[in-house]
Amino acid sequence: MFSRHNRMIAALYLLGDALMVLASCSFAYYARSHFFPHLRVFYTGRFYLWLMPAVLLIWICTGLAAGIYREIREDDWRSVLWDPLKVNVMATLILLAFTVAVKDEYVSRLLITLFSITVLAAMIALRLAARQFGPSLRAAFGNVQQLLVVGRTPEALEIAREIEINEAQGVRLAGFALPGAAGAAKGIDHPQPLMEVGSEQRQTQVIPEGSRLTSAESGLARSYPLYALRDLAELLRAHVIDEVIFAVSRDELEGLEETFLLCEEEGVKSRVLVSFFPHVISRVYLERLRDMPLLTFSTTPENELLLLAKRVVDFAMALALGVLLSPLFLVLALVIKLTSRGPILYRQTRCGLGGRKFTLYKFRSMHQYADEQRRELLPLNELDGPVFKIRDDPRCTRAGRFMRRFSLDELPQLINIIKGDMSFVGPRPPLPEEVAHYERWQRRRLRMQPGLTCLWALEGRNKLNFRRWMELDLEYIDTWSPALDWKILLKTIPVVLLGRGAS
Repeated sequence: MFSRHNRMIAALYLLGDALMVLASCSFAYYARSHFFPHLRVFYTGRFYLWLMPAVLLIWICTGLAAGIYREIREDDWRSVLWDPLKVNVMATLILLAFTVAVKDEYVSRLLITLFSITVLAAMIALRLAARQFGPSLRAAFGNVQQLLVVGRTPEALEIAREIEINEAQGVRLAGFALPGAAGAAKGIDHPQPLMEVGSEQRQTQVIPEGSRLTSAESGLARSYPLYALRDLAELLRAHVIDEVIFAVSRDELEGLEETFLLCEEEGVKSRVLVSFFPHVISRVYLERLRDMPLLTFSTTPENELLLLAKRVVDFAMALALGVLLSPLFLVLALVIKLTSRGPILYRQTRCGLGGRKFTLYKFRSMHQYADEQRRELLPLNELDGPVFKIRDDPRCTRAGRFMRRFSLDELPQLINIIKGDMSFVGPRPPLPEEVAHYERWQRRRLRMQPGLTCLWALEGRNKLNFRRWMELDLEYIDTWSPALDWKILLKTIPVVLLGRGAS
């Protein structure tokens, strides 16, 4: 898989193996002292305190030297079984040689044997568990990435095959976009073969609507839709596309500058299977898909370990707050039920990461027919742009005004954070009808997980004009770090408690 992603997975495997080593040490000592106490004299635990860090160092260094963390292939049964066996044989021999060399006669050989067997089983079990539950865990902690491949070259098909192989890692092939092809047209039953790269054929090729590259033509596991690259702007609006991978021939590069700028404005990550491309403002780095170098342009945060840490912290905090605030949830639910008709929770479709639709939860702060009155109240809108907000909204209930003033109506969004739809800090999730009116540069804010609060909350919340709101969201994306998240969270607390800028 992509080298940066592979490094993150490798780091998680290394951490998992370290925990397995420590747990196996404890288990082996317990088993030796409780189940085989009379075989030989067995020294107390303080004689073995030095052994645990030594064993940890030996096993991890042996794994690094053996290269088992260099490329993680969960689909390969040989690596699942052979890698732990290879490491344990070598590391056990090193440990035995070490104990003989330092003449530590009190180190129980049975203890080492029990440990070696236990850690081998634990490392294999870890890999089997990752193979079995990895896809569902990735789905819980992050969205499946939709990849569009641009090009009609043999390399484009090779990239597609690699994406199919690594679907368990959370990637999916969304289809192919062909440069130099016209959009939907009638009168052509089948598209020309993807592999044909003759310039005359490329100039005349037309992609009829609904065209697909079949598995028989490509050798891929499934058939995939074909699009004309010139329709990419409309394609990004109509479908969720997280990354665009360009695998084009050299003579096609010159005509793709506008396409790259389009991806940059939309905030869509782009990768190039070439070493040349005009300078752009995106962060540029070299990524590898197996042994194929891809030049990657991205205007969103790319540190996958930090983003994973952000997701883990979000999940843990949301779960803890959900339990801690459950009495308040019950009180607010009871107040809503007793003071107005309608459901306790208000559900609304919002746009999340990459434009994915999800259901946002809030405590209902308006009467149950409020949505039907929105059109009548449009002339009273106090904000510019496609958003709608009224300070003293007549549709609010008395309890709803109180909840909105202190953002209590937002509390059910802890459910969205637990589900992975949202984060604590990030751009607010917009309505689909608002996104439909975004300018191209504004759509880049969709490329960061939406959140409960962001920089706009510290600058006046509903007092901002729409353009400034969008600029602050993009500033957050461009300067994101865990420290910035905590800074925003800590500064948001007094803003919410004092009800500043809320309506």
